[in-house]
Order: sequence, then structure tokens, then C-alpha cells
Amino acid sequence: MNVDISRRQWLGGTVAAASTLIAGPRLSFAGQQESVTWHDVRDWGLEGKAFQDTEKFYDRLPARAKGVVRDAVWNLSRHSSGMMVQFRTDATTIHADYAVTSEKLAMPHMPATGVSGLDLYAKDDAGKLRWVSVVQPVKQQMNVVVAKDLAAGMRDYAVYLPLYNGTESLKIGIPAGHSFQPIAPRTEKPIVFYGTSITHGACASRPGMPHPAILGRRLNRPVINLGFSGNGKLEKEVGQFLVELDPAVYVLDCLPNMVASEVAERTQPMVRQLRAAHPTVPIVLVEDRTYGYSWIQPSRQKRNDSSRAAFKVAYQELLDAGVEKLFYVDGESLLQGDDTTDGSHPSDLGFFNQANAVEPALKAALESY
Repeated sequence: MNVDISRRQWLGGTVAAASTLIAGPRLSFAGQQESVTWHDVRDWGLEGKAFQDTEKFYDRLPARAKGVVRDAVWNLSRHSSGMMVQFRTDATTIHADYAVTSEKLAMPHMPATGVSGLDLYAKDDAGKLRWVSVVQPVKQQMNVVVAKDLAAGMRDYAVYLPLYNGTESLKIGIPAGHSFQPIAPRTEKPIVFYGTSITHGACASRPGMPHPAILGRRLNRPVINLGFSGNGKLEKEVGQFLVELDPAVYVLDCLPNMVASEVAERTQPMVRQLRAAHPTVPIVLVEDRTYGYSWIQPSRQKRNDSSRAAFKVAYQELLDAGVEKLFYVDGESLLQGDDTTDGSHPSDLGFFNQANAVEPALKAALESY
């Protein structure tokens, strides 16, 4: 049997590189066939999928949003950002057979591992999700060993899906003879994030590293990521789909895509739209992050200052009008300057810092529910 086994892998199992697509049994490096049983994720479902009536299974907005939201928002909603699948197995090797919708696997400031990769986590003995491995994609369709040489024993796993690419299909493979149990999406009310490219996940190195995913792990809550790169603008057309959800809390983080006049015009209507449908659901309002270069570019500091000032006015007027369960996150706390890829989008360190900044308000909001 002539099979190409020239898979590029970083040794040690920390990063799994894409292999040539192989149908049927895989060939080990020792030359022995390994029979793999495949499990289609569509058979048990995704956590982080807000709507079931989608045009494609891995879309983030329902099919009926097409033509209602702007085309840019619709196109970005086809990305699988924030979605996660869980399963339980005693296998010591985990495979994946998956395809993404775009051949553009990476961006100049964001690696393919974040744009188009799969990110594997596992629960330790304390029940905490900890990182295991990430797929390093090199083509649209991949059949790959995600992790190998794992410690023996039954444990729960979670796989985060690509951030800036659509997922066309995904199957999890387990060597024959090992146990595999699908874990259905949790039924707890989720945290719903509506935001910009930062919420969407730019520029995390892995799908598990944007702050919504980090906070979901820390707070042990399902998360719905409705970040739309360059297009988070507190639009009522998006709001009409947000109100269909049944969240524990809404997080509105759109200021990086909005100038002061838009902030002044849209903040209160968005809050009132959500509050009319969900009178008791808390809402967290997040200011825009400080540009990493604003200290030396006055125009960028002016942009931060003006949008924040308009946001604060809207927040205070909502409080004065008796709107309750509003929580506010100051923008200066989000990033520290050296923790971006380009002065605007967080690196992994930036997302860690942003999660630290948002967490107290989010905890207070959840406790108020």
C-alpha cells in the first residue's frame, strides 16, 4: 500500500500539522495500520451555536438573517468563532478530519492556527479545562493526528473551532477499541458577546485564546461569540436576533468599530431593545481598548477619548432613567500597550489581560441575575 506519510509535525505532541488526506485506516510510522472510528460532530451538536436554523451547520446567524443584517455582517457570521464540541474518551491518540470554507488559512498578523485551526483542551483531575494541542493547518481539508501519546485514562475533551474561517465539516477520530462518548452542549444560559474583530478573535494564536473563550473556561459557562470583524456597530438589525436568545448576560463590546456620533446614537437604543425583551438580564457595557500607539499618536487618543465620553453619557442617562443591571468596564484596563499584534488587536497576552479586566464586571453581572 503506497501511502504518503510525510506529515509535518512538531514532535512532542504540542502542535499537530496537517497531513495528506488519507481515506480509511491510517499508517503509523512503524508501518502498521491503525483503524480509526470517526464521529461526525453534527450528530451531537456544538456549544456556542446560538441558532439552529442556519444555512450551514457551522454558521453563527440563522439563515433568515441574510438580507436583514448587512452583507458584511452576514458574511462574517459564516465563521465558526466561539464554537466548541465536547466528548469523552480513553483514547491516547485523537484524530480530526475537517474542512474549512476558505483557502485563506491565515492573515498577515494572525497565524493559521488561530484563523483556521482546531484547538484541543482536556479536563484535568480537578475538572479544569487545560490546553493539550492545536492543529497547524496547511490546506482547506485536513486529516490529522491532533494529539498522541496521551496519558491513559478516561477524560473529557473540548475542541474549539476556527476563528476567522468557516467550518465545512468536522469529524473526531478515535483508534478502534477505545471508548467514545459524545457530550451534548450544556443547557446553562450562556454569556452572549456582541462585538468587533477583537471579540471575533483577532489576533489570537489559537481558537481557545480570545477573551470570550478564556472567560467561558474560567466561569464554567457556555459562551456565544457574535463578534463581527470591523462590523460590530450596535445595529438594531443584529439586535433583533440577539433578543431571540436566552442568555445569562449580554456583553456589548462594539466601541472599537464606532465613532463618537455612532456611540451616542446607538447605545441607548440597543440597551433598550435588549431590555424590552429581557427585563432582568444584566448587560455589561465595555469601552474600547486603548490603542497601543495612542501615547504618540494624538488622533488615536482623541478617538478613544471621544467614543468613551459618548459611551459614559449614554450609560449615565440609562441609569438616570431607571434602567437596572447595567455594568461598565473602563477601556484603560483592557490592554497594556505591549500586548497587541498591531496596536489595536490583542495578542494572546492581550486577550489574557482583557479577560482579567472584564471578569469582575461579568462575575457581578452573573451574580445579579
